[in-house]
Amino acid sequence: MIRDITIGQYYPADSVLHKLDPRVKLVGTMAYIVSLFLVNNVFGYLAAAVFLLLVIKISKVPFAFIVKGLKSVVILLLFAVVFNIFLTPGEVLIRWGFLKVTKEGLRTAAFMGIRLILLIMGSSIMTFTTTPNQLTDGLESLLGPLKKLHVPVHEIAMMMSIALRFIPILLEETDKIMKAQQARCADFESGGLVQKAKSLIPILVPLFVSAFRRANDLAMAMEARCYRGGEGRTKMKPLRYHKPEYKAYGVVVGYLALLIGINMAVSLL
Repeated sequence: MIRDITIGQYYPADSVLHKLDPRVKLVGTMAYIVSLFLVNNVFGYLAAAVFLLLVIKISKVPFAFIVKGLKSVVILLLFAVVFNIFLTPGEVLIRWGFLKVTKEGLRTAAFMGIRLILLIMGSSIMTFTTTPNQLTDGLESLLGPLKKLHVPVHEIAMMMSIALRFIPILLEETDKIMKAQQARCADFESGGLVQKAKSLIPILVPLFVSAFRRANDLAMAMEARCYRGGEGRTKMKPLRYHKPEYKAYGVVVGYLALLIGINMAVSLL
């Protein structure tokens, strides 16, 4: 399960999406996420899924690698689907005691499951095609106007970049600790849910120690290089828009216009 978590990882490839300005990918990802919450019909979700598949094709990231990341959120998906099936009021189809399955619940659960899958896959494409340094520069540039309000934009972007960078590192560390514990006859598979949760306790202590040690090493390295925040810092590769970026913005606008048109057409039927 630990090896299946791909959130925060960068997948190197020679694609148009990898070469795009990180600001375009950040804005496009946010627009795609917002669009998923605006859609409320089958045709809208179908259009969103087709658009995402085209983006994945352009990114040259293997589809199997993207789907692999969904294994880590299967429990979240199941909770969302089950709760919507049994707790949504409406026309009752099946009843077991105090539990009931409604027509509206099935529809909401199906849409919720599709929405979460598309949201996770769409967000993952951004991290797969953008390095942490590019994400930092893109976030800092997009949040630049907040500097006038004395918001520490550079520090916020740096913290988010470090957090993303540490996800795969901590997952790798967890995998090493689990293998070391299993070599000492630790059992993480047998027993019920409570027993499995208790068996993970011996992993948490060395994991926290390793995380704090890495954080301390990073802080010392940044201080040794005279890091003092974003004030007065220059960039070796300043971000600039070119033709591909404007075309990408046009594609995002066209996608949003298509979804709005689909919603309006369905509402009129």
